[in-house]
Formats: sequence, structure tokens, C-alpha cells
Amino acid sequence: MIQAALNGGRTPDDHPAVPTSAARLAADAAACVSAGASCLHIHVRDGAARESLAAEDVADALAAVRMACPGVPAGISTGAWILRDAGRRLEAVNSWVILPDYVSINVREEGALDLADRILQMKIGIEAGVWDLADVEILFSSGLAPLSVRILMEPQEKDFAGAAANAEKMIAALDGERIKTPRMLHGVNTTAWPMLRFALEKGYDTRIGFEDVLTLPNGTPAASNGELIAAAVGLAQI
Repeated sequence: MIQAALNGGRTPDDHPAVPTSAARLAADAAACVSAGASCLHIHVRDGAARESLAAEDVADALAAVRMACPGVPAGISTGAWILRDAGRRLEAVNSWVILPDYVSINVREEGALDLADRILQMKIGIEAGVWDLADVEILFSSGLAPLSVRILMEPQEKDFAGAAANAEKMIAALDGERIKTPRMLHGVNTTAWPMLRFALEKGYDTRIGFEDVLTLPNGTPAASNGELIAAAVGLAQI
């Protein structure tokens, strides 16, 4: 499975094709699905293009994306930087009227486990984000691993050798505990394409999009999220 990570924290200043409005997210989502993406990961924005968890912004983005891509699972980020106060983040989630199919939660963040409990009560799936072995230990101690739709392995090292070594440690720990939850593995910027290939070799789900990288595997600038997905699908078929 290849997920389209449409925007992340990037803005049109980073690349003019980075989508922020609901309409642009929907158009990009449709293009990515046509190119072979199986699901979507979105950072919701408000009218000023700032990241948001507000009910109206979440509803606008999800409604537009679902109209453009009916039946395609769509998830959103709940990163702590969006709302720094854990209590306010939980309040925002409680106010949602239109619900995503899943959310990504970084288990290391303040309030992450309380948020995960509430998300599960709301019957929303969880991508449990882990950056290193310490995060995997939090995943184990919380009991969240078998309750998640997938474990999102996101090594933060800037070089592929370091990122791959980190990933191998997380994989060994998950294997050691016989965790059967699906795994997604990806990199960022310089490690995005090498980690995508690494994930494909392992048989894991992976993702690509402007959130993770702005260039194609050959280093040339990508014109769109759809072009990034098409390149990833091409690598998966080799």
C-alpha cells in the first residue's frame, strides 16, 4: 500500500503546488488515487493556511476529499505542534462533526495516550507514530500496538544509513514482541526515496508526497503529488 502524504507542514513557499485549501487537497487527492495511492494523509489547514484541528476546518477538508475520492480512506495529522496544549487538542478532537478514517498520533508527544484513548472511543483508526526504539517501548507499554490500524515508523536521521539502522532496531523489537499490526515505513527529504525502496524490499506499506519530499527519485523537482505517487508505484512494480 502506498499512501499519499499531501502537504505536511510545507507551504506554497516550499513548492507552489503544495495544497492547503480544501479544494486543492481534494484535487491532489484525486490525482494521487488515479496514480495508484491507496489512502491519504492530510494536514488540515484553516483559511489562512495554518495547520488546524478545528471542527469546521476538518469537516471542510474531509468533505471535499471524500467527494473527490469516494471510498478512499483519508486520515489527518494530530501532531502536537498544531495545538501545543494537550487539553485544547483533546477538546478540538471532541468537537469534530465529520470524522477521519484514521489519525496519526506520535506516541512520544504530551497527551498522546489520552488522545489515543479518545480516538478509539470515537471509532477512529490510529496510525501509531514511532521515531525510534524508545517510542516502540511506549507503544508496547501502552498496549496501543494491537489496537492501531498500522504502526508508522518514521526514523528522523538525515542519512539513509542512520535511518535504516534505526528502522532495523524498531523492526527487531516489533518482531520480538510478535506484533502483527501492519507497518508503514517512510523517510523525509534526503532519506525519502531510499527509505521507500527499503520499505518495499521489506514488504511494508509506505508513503510519499510533498510532506516527505519535493523531488523525484532522480533528484529533479516533482511537478505534483500525483507525479510523486506515480514514481513510487513505478518503483513498486520493478
